[in-house]
Amino acid sequence: MKRLLILLIIPLFAFTAIHKYYISVTQIDYLQNKQSVQITTRIFIDDLEKLLRERYDESITLEGNEEQSTADLYIERYLNEKIKIKINNKEANLSFIGKEYDVDLVKCYLEIEGVKKIESFEISNEILFDLYSDQQNIIKTKINSQQKSVILIPQNRSALLKFN
Repeated sequence: MKRLLILLIIPLFAFTAIHKYYISVTQIDYLQNKQSVQITTRIFIDDLEKLLRERYDESITLEGNEEQSTADLYIERYLNEKIKIKINNKEANLSFIGKEYDVDLVKCYLEIEGVKKIESFEISNEILFDLYSDQQNIIKTKINSQQKSVILIPQNRSALLKFN
């Protein structure tokens, strides 16, 4: 009887196991009237905090009263190392605007100014690749009234999108 009960219960545990997904989502919008590319990157707070602790400061805490004043500096440094953009084959400079927390995510805001037109858009996004081998970075763009999406993985870290 105990054996039968165990055989019935074990499969239930298989379906209740929590599977952790390692993803970030980056939304890129080109506002032609402002000559601006606005970028919002959403990353799970716990993943980013773990990375910042391993890379910069073991005691760093994101969100809440315990957040250190160096958090924005570390986030900006990391994003500038891991996100590279070329517009019309020319490297673009990313400006870190700031961040905000939304439940279990941190939204990081970046901007590229002085963009008159976009014919090609190349992005390399290696966020959290140095932490998780199964990390996926979803890139969603809205450029010249066209929407395009790509998924970047450690084996395929960049994408070239054409907007002719």
